[in-house]
Amino acid sequence: MMDRTDRHFRYLLRLLSPDLLLYTEMVVAQAALHGDRGRLLGFSAVESPVALQLGGSDPELLGAAAVLAAERGYAAINLNIGCPSDRVQSGRFGACLMGEPEQVAACVSRMQRLVDIPVTVKTRIGIDDRDDYGFLREFVDACAGAGCRTFVVHARKAILAGLSPAENRSIPPLNYARVYRLKSDFSQLEVIINGGVVTTAGVLEHLRHVDGVMIGRQAYKDPYWLTELQATLFPERRWQPPAREEVVAQMADYAQTALHGGARMHHITRHMLGLFCGKPGARAWRRYVTEAATVPGAKPDLLLDSLKLIAASETTA
Repeated sequence: MMDRTDRHFRYLLRLLSPDLLLYTEMVVAQAALHGDRGRLLGFSAVESPVALQLGGSDPELLGAAAVLAAERGYAAINLNIGCPSDRVQSGRFGACLMGEPEQVAACVSRMQRLVDIPVTVKTRIGIDDRDDYGFLREFVDACAGAGCRTFVVHARKAILAGLSPAENRSIPPLNYARVYRLKSDFSQLEVIINGGVVTTAGVLEHLRHVDGVMIGRQAYKDPYWLTELQATLFPERRWQPPAREEVVAQMADYAQTALHGGARMHHITRHMLGLFCGKPGARAWRRYVTEAATVPGAKPDLLLDSLKLIAASETTA
């Protein structure tokens, strides 16, 4: 998720689930090659496994970026053919590339030849008026022919003109049945469903039909939910989730190191605001952390201080 799944948020999520695969923000291939690689491609071993999501349409640029990703230890490369924003379209990548399956196949083929880690594709079920099942099937068939074995499918079509990215996440209706059909027709492929999944029961229902589920905005709104998913999907781990208060303390320790690396407290705390979602005192806690973290020179101690609000709310609840 753009402006969401940076390394600070991924660190938080890894505290909440040791096994779920995490994704980076979408990184444009050209930026990965010529920009600040430490900022764009950096991640710590604690975050693993992590997939790097790339955007682009040039096989050579994507291939070179894929090599960098493999060298840095990413678990997979995910080519984004799902983002519908105007800015992404102007660069000829994202959802508009569903209309160019041969080009996407060439990109996948080039990356597959250069790296040993999986190259996956994230897509929509269609674009604009090209949203019949045959269109989706032909797109997947082309990419599979180039070597892609894993498809993450957002179960909505993208409307490329007239809707914002936020509207494209809610206005086009969900069509889970079409993704299920895709898995039935391509049983040899790994099909992962995305879009509108907000409960553990929903995850389990999807897993009756497909191979995996990608969670997006709900993980940002209520990150502690991932502890429930972890326990449900990996029971053999017998993993004991940390209390929310313990997570706050661990993030304070993390922030101490991150600040030395040039981060600011609000870079970290903005990703934590949903941690107490649905709990007593959550609103007061969010307000305190938001305000305290933007004060010049804010330090990690503000996170420890914030726990007093939660303790007080639990006493009066």
